Amino acid sequence: MNADFPQDPDACAPLPLSQALLLPRIVIESVSPVLDGGDFAVKATVGQWVKVSSKVFTDGHDQLAVVLHWRLSTQEVWSAAPMVFSGNDTWNGQFSVPVQGRYVFCIEAWIDRFASFCHELLKKFQAGIPVSLELQEGRILVQSAIDCSHDELKEQLQELLDQLSGLLEVEQVALFVHEHSARLMAEAQNHAYLSLSAEYPVEVERPLAEFASWYELFPRSVTDDPARHGTFNDVLERLPMIHDMGFDVLYFPPIHPIGLSHRKGPNNSLQAGPNDPGSPYAIGSEEGGHEAIHPQLGTREDFRRLVAAATEYGLAIALDFAIQCSQDHPWLKQHPGWFNWRPDGTIRYAENPPKKYQDIVNVDFYAPDAIPGLWLELRDIVLGWVQEGVKIFRVDNPHTKPLPFWQWLIADVRALHPEVIFLAEAFTTPAMMARLGKVGYSQSYTYFTWRNTKAELGAYFTELNQSPLRECFRPNFFVNTPDINPRFLHDCGRPGFLIRAALATMGSGLWGMYSGFELCEAAALAGKEEYLDSEKYQIRPRDFAAPGNIVAEIAQLNRIRRQNPALHSHLGLTLYNAWNDNILYFGKRSADGSNFILVAVNLDPHNAQEAHFELPLWEMGLADDAQTSGEDLMNGHRWTWYGKTQWMRLEPWRQPFGIWRIKPL
Repeated sequence: MNADFPQDPDACAPLPLSQALLLPRIVIESVSPVLDGGDFAVKATVGQWVKVSSKVFTDGHDQLAVVLHWRLSTQEVWSAAPMVFSGNDTWNGQFSVPVQGRYVFCIEAWIDRFASFCHELLKKFQAGIPVSLELQEGRILVQSAIDCSHDELKEQLQELLDQLSGLLEVEQVALFVHEHSARLMAEAQNHAYLSLSAEYPVEVERPLAEFASWYELFPRSVTDDPARHGTFNDVLERLPMIHDMGFDVLYFPPIHPIGLSHRKGPNNSLQAGPNDPGSPYAIGSEEGGHEAIHPQLGTREDFRRLVAAATEYGLAIALDFAIQCSQDHPWLKQHPGWFNWRPDGTIRYAENPPKKYQDIVNVDFYAPDAIPGLWLELRDIVLGWVQEGVKIFRVDNPHTKPLPFWQWLIADVRALHPEVIFLAEAFTTPAMMARLGKVGYSQSYTYFTWRNTKAELGAYFTELNQSPLRECFRPNFFVNTPDINPRFLHDCGRPGFLIRAALATMGSGLWGMYSGFELCEAAALAGKEEYLDSEKYQIRPRDFAAPGNIVAEIAQLNRIRRQNPALHSHLGLTLYNAWNDNILYFGKRSADGSNFILVAVNLDPHNAQEAHFELPLWEMGLADDAQTSGEDLMNGHRWTWYGKTQWMRLEPWRQPFGIWRIKPL
């Protein structure tokens, strides 16, 4: 023990009898789902069942009653349902969450005197042991219940006692253990040694927080001429195609005015020409800051028309919330105390050595002049865009901003607008990524972008399905981003793009792609995971009908996702045996078991791969030689499988993956 740290003198003191008598006799522990002892809310979506389990036990052999209680945090009235004993001190229950908002639940337990009596009575009677004294004790329990009951319940209990008085011994036993008697006594009896757990929070969001397909584009590039800046009205014309590909969310990088000072040129060069548009992440100019719209994109009315039109196509607009400024942002003059200044009077621009971002400066959240003004201003910016119909925000690098800020802002926004969704663009350490989920982020970017081998993917999918990530972290499998041109795609050709699309769409309920992926764009800066002629620094028109595109395949993958409930979440993914290290084989099954999807992906974009594999017949309660129905969901082909062990061949030049729906015959 380190003598430098003072010890609490009471920690080693004997427990006084007065305190021991107040300790709960019944233990309620290992409650699930719970995050950090209830400090943070676990995640759920509207319409789901929250499944609760706990270890509940006490001394001796008395029977316990265990009840699950839950309510919306804004309501005072609790709902309740009994939990079910499943052995080894484990009790299970569940409750539905029909509306958005914060729920809380707790567990209550007590010694059930009457249930304990009935349990012992029946055991003795069936063993042939005389039970006349036990029957007398049972009538005393009923009389005690009568004495503390009122009105109709008291009358029903008196009827029960009167019935018992005129019955034979075997008939009394049958009446005592009857469910009607148990219900009456449960309603009347006192709860002996009542114990109550802490209250645990559950954050319930709309289904789009867990199941959605994201499409990212730069509005300024929706043009047929690199010399002409695209507009919101141009994006309107793209909506039908984005909808037809099956996307739910249309996400824009920052749409605000862009600074001129230190503006970057093509490929992140330090010198910009007079017509270079600059990076949209260098936010702010004389025309406004985070609340404003870049004038070349259109007017606020144009933006509102776009939001309305997107809604008609079933598309939600998501905006980038990037808390950074160009050196021309109005805040530098209005609130210089919100920033860091160097000793020579120049402002400290953003750096991530060896990278330098001379066109960007960061705010200081804890500068004396920034509290509370900066925090409130940023909250009000989010609320302002919510008023414009934007209910989804992709947040740029949230791990470089204070966690207490996010915990406050997200809670404050969602208290007024529980439908708002926040996506964390945080490629950082696992602990920080999990913590962002705990403080309120609905979903997050992931390491999926860099997981390529069977071992890597299998381990990552498994990790996402385990605690604590399963309770706090919803993974959004983006296959590429404007910042990340994955090395796997550099030389894999069209098959590689199909491989990554299949893994993303089938592996998680959330996935996303940055425009150009459907055209199999992969030209990279030499030796880097960055795009050559990056759209971050220049306008980049595209022909979205160019030969070799995978638009039809993406549309079918999204259609399969929508039509199969098993694919609406990353949870429930199970890895199965396929005896080839180049083939990843997994399955997902809906909660009721009616929808069962098997996915096999050839991870080699250059060569055909073959493998024997196992059908998970045991999960359907079938024998190893059972017959099952298979259907290829990409082309509609159907067949019958005979037995557990099967064989596959996946050819990358045709279709490097199989997506099969399996049903028992």
